[in-house]
Amino acid sequence: MSRIFKVLFTLIGALAGLFLVNVLSEIQFVRTIENKSIVTAVSAAIVILFGLIFFILSPKALKTLEELLSVWEKQIQTKSLTEILLGAVGLIIGLIIAFLVSQPIYKIPIPYVGSVISILLYGMLGYLGLKIGMSSKITLSDRIREITSSSSKKTPKIKEPSKEYSGIPKILDTSVIIDGRILDIARSGFIEGPLIVPVFVLEELQHIADSSDNLKRNRGRRGLDTVAEIQELNNIEVVIYKGMIDEIPEVDSKLLKLTLDLGGKIVTNDFNLNKVARVQNLDVLNINELANAVKPAYLPGEEMHIHIIKEGKEQNQGLAYLDDGTMIVVENGKNLIGNSIDVVVTSALQTSAGKMIFAKPKS
Repeated sequence: MSRIFKVLFTLIGALAGLFLVNVLSEIQFVRTIENKSIVTAVSAAIVILFGLIFFILSPKALKTLEELLSVWEKQIQTKSLTEILLGAVGLIIGLIIAFLVSQPIYKIPIPYVGSVISILLYGMLGYLGLKIGMSSKITLSDRIREITSSSSKKTPKIKEPSKEYSGIPKILDTSVIIDGRILDIARSGFIEGPLIVPVFVLEELQHIADSSDNLKRNRGRRGLDTVAEIQELNNIEVVIYKGMIDEIPEVDSKLLKLTLDLGGKIVTNDFNLNKVARVQNLDVLNINELANAVKPAYLPGEEMHIHIIKEGKEQNQGLAYLDDGTMIVVENGKNLIGNSIDVVVTSALQTSAGKMIFAKPKS
């Protein structure tokens, strides 16, 4: 590849020298030279000189080109498919406009000026179309400004921690916003009081959404969409807290300080934040604990119809799952994998990971 590039780059240098020779040949002084052999020799020397210069510079040019391509590849990886497609459309439109504009420029009577200006137009308008196309999508910063501006129209900006609310404030952390179930809970009316979304949590969501990792980027954007949808609910008050609490660097510590100042409750799915908040005697609403609490209870002796899907950890055990994710451990169910059977509940166990039900085949 390096050798091919050297040959091509040398040819480009020779063509540049030939272009310069053609430009010089248009000068009146050169035309008056009667000895054409001298002109030919000088022209050949210029072409060879330019080819030699480009040949010497080819390794450095190749290295620079590889670095530019590497940077371009990294930039492309950070863009979504929609942004790339919009950029391609913008590039095509820019080149079409450059083609139309360059047609009258080609007719400029000064030699080569029209061609040079046209090449510059293609480059500038193509790049401009690419940038406009890729920036036409609503940016994450615009989304945050949209959220905060719409919030300021619905509710007043919090200026003091002692602001009076119609109920106990619920401070949302990043994990519970990304989780998304808080939207369904708020929509159902099972939560009262204002929902507080600190602006530093929105900034953390933006940083996640700006990540080069596709999964993190989607999680961050889902979190911002969740905040926007919560704001549209009419049955609950949503407040964007504008205070930054600059004296505390960590987001979790800022949430704990804000919860303490407002006398509210922190809503989270973060296990560690949950523990720290309880140590500081702060009230915590954990969505995972709520989900486990509302799962139906099955008493010993009750019957259910399940589908055994895989083998359990202990000997001869089979495992099945309910629609809510509850695991059913079936005694002597190993030989029944792949079958739907009726079982009788023998006991239930509540763990930190969720509820487990032990059962045995009805027969």
